Amino acid sequence: MKTLSTADYIVFLIYFVIVATYGIWIYRKKRSAKNDSKDYFLAEGSLTWWAIGASLIASNISAEQFIGMSGSGFQMGLAISTYEWMAAITLVVVAVFFIPVYLKNKIFTMPQFLHQRYNGTVAMIMAVFWLFLYIVVNLLSILYLGAVAVSGISGFNIYACIVFLAIFAIIITLGGMKVIGYTDVIQVFFLILGGLVATYIGLQYISDLSGETGITKGFHILYTEANDHFHMIFDKSNPNYMDLPGLTVLIGGMWIVNLNYWGCNQYITQRALGADLKTARGGILFAAFLKLLMPVIVVLPGIAAYYLYQKGMFQQEMLDSKGILDVNKAYPSLLNLLPVGMKGLSFAALTAAIVASLASKANSIATIYTLDIYKKSINPEASEEKLVFYGKATVVVSMIIGVILSLIIGDKLMGEGKQGFQYIQEYTGFVSPGIFAMFILGFFWKKASSNAAMFATIGGFIFSVILKFLPLMVNLEFLSSTGFSKAVVQADGTSVYEIPFLDRMGFVFVLCMVGMYVISWYDHKRGIKTNGLEVDSSMFVPNRSFTIGSIVIVAILTALYTYFW
Repeated sequence: MKTLSTADYIVFLIYFVIVATYGIWIYRKKRSAKNDSKDYFLAEGSLTWWAIGASLIASNISAEQFIGMSGSGFQMGLAISTYEWMAAITLVVVAVFFIPVYLKNKIFTMPQFLHQRYNGTVAMIMAVFWLFLYIVVNLLSILYLGAVAVSGISGFNIYACIVFLAIFAIIITLGGMKVIGYTDVIQVFFLILGGLVATYIGLQYISDLSGETGITKGFHILYTEANDHFHMIFDKSNPNYMDLPGLTVLIGGMWIVNLNYWGCNQYITQRALGADLKTARGGILFAAFLKLLMPVIVVLPGIAAYYLYQKGMFQQEMLDSKGILDVNKAYPSLLNLLPVGMKGLSFAALTAAIVASLASKANSIATIYTLDIYKKSINPEASEEKLVFYGKATVVVSMIIGVILSLIIGDKLMGEGKQGFQYIQEYTGFVSPGIFAMFILGFFWKKASSNAAMFATIGGFIFSVILKFLPLMVNLEFLSSTGFSKAVVQADGTSVYEIPFLDRMGFVFVLCMVGMYVISWYDHKRGIKTNGLEVDSSMFVPNRSFTIGSIVIVAILTALYTYFW
C-alpha cells in the first residue's frame, strides 16, 4: 500500500529533527573562528576515523544502490554484489597506495593533483568535465531513482519527491564538510538499520508463504528455490553475461571501476584528505568492513522481491506507467509490506541514504568549482569568506540544475524497465579507463607527461565510443569464441555481437596505458620536463592493526566467492 500512516510520519519527523539538530550542534561546536575555505570544504583535521568511514559509506550508498542495485538483484541475483565486495579490497589498496600520495603532496582536490602533476590545461579540462559528470550523471540519477523510491513508498507525486530531496540535501550541505561528515554517522546508522529491516521482512514473508517460521528458514527457501540468483560468476550462456562477464569481475574491468571510483573521485577521497594518514587509513578500513555488509541490505531484498514476484506478489506494484516491469521498483515494493512505524523507519533510512549521497556530491561540486575554477581562473585574489560564499551558491545552483534534468530526462534514461544501477556504471565507464590510466601513471611513473595525460583524457573517451558502437559497423562474431563478445538480439530479431562494457573498459585502459607510455617516452626524448610527485616507499607501509584488518577482509572475501561461485 503506497501510503504512510501517522506513526510513520512521526518516525520520519523524529529522524529529520535528530539529523537537523545534530548538524546544527556540530556546526556550532566545530565552527572554525576563521571559517576559511579548507575548513568548509574539507573539515581539515576535524573528522575521526569512524566519521570518515561512515561518511565514505553514506556518500556512496544511495538510490543507485537501494533502488538500482536492488533492481539488479531482482534481475540477476547475488552477482551484482561484486561491486560491493570487490570495493572492500579496493578500499584497502586505496588506503595503502593512493591516500599516502595525496597527503604527502598536500593534494585536496583531483584537479589540483592534475595541475600539480601535469599542467593547468589538463586540470581545467578535467575540472569542467567532473562538474558535468557529477551533475548530469550523479545528481540526476540519485534524484530520479531516489524519487522513484520515495514516491513508491509514500504515494507522493514523483516530481514533488525530487524537489523535496534536493531541498533536504541543500540544508545539510550548506553546513560544510564537518556537518556532512558527522551527520553521515547518523545517516549510516539509519540506512543500515532500515536495510536490515527490509531484508528481515522479505525473508519472513518467504518463510510464511511456505508455512515455516523464521528468517533463517526464509533464506534457506530463497537459496534453494531461487538458486540461479545465487551465483557470483556468470558463464556466456547466462542472459546477464553482458553486464557481468565471467571472471572480469575478479581480474578485469571491475578493478578499473572500483579503483577509479574509490581512488580518483573527488567526493570519495575528500572524506580522507583532511585527516592524517593513520586516521584516514583507519576510516577507509572501517568503510571496507561496512562494504562487506552492503549486499545483505541492498541485494538480498531484491532477490527476495524476485521470489515473491514469482509467487504472484507485486504484480501491479512492479509495473511502470506504461505497464512494463520496472525492476527499480523492487525495493520500494518490499518496503510496502512493512508494518506501521517500521515502514516509517525504513522510509527514513532510504531518505537518509539519498540525502547523504546528494550532499556529498554537491559539496564536491562546490569544492571543485570554487577552488579549481573560480579561484584559479576567475578571481585568484578572492577572500576566504568569498570562496565559502561561492561554494554555498554552487551547491544551490548545481542542485537546481540536477532537479531540472531529472524532471525532464530522468524517466527517459532510467525508466521503462531499465536497470538504473547498470546504466550509471556503463556510462561512467566511457571515461573512467582514461582517467584511471592518467592517475596511476601520474602517481608512480615520473616520466608520464602532460601530453600523455591529454591523450588518456580525450583518447580514452574516443576509444570507449568506438568500441561501444563498433558492433553496428563490424560483425564481431569471430571474437565470441574468445569470450570477448556475445550475441545481443535486436528488436528486429537480428543479432549483433557486442563487447561487454566491463571488458570494453579493460581494453580501453590498456590502450590508454600503452599510448601514455609511448607519448611520454617520446616527450622525454625531446627533453620535455615532467612534474613528478614526492613519493617515499616508507609511506606505503601500513601499521599492524591496519594489516590485520586487511587480512581479515581478504579472508572473508575468499570465503564468500568460494561458497557462492
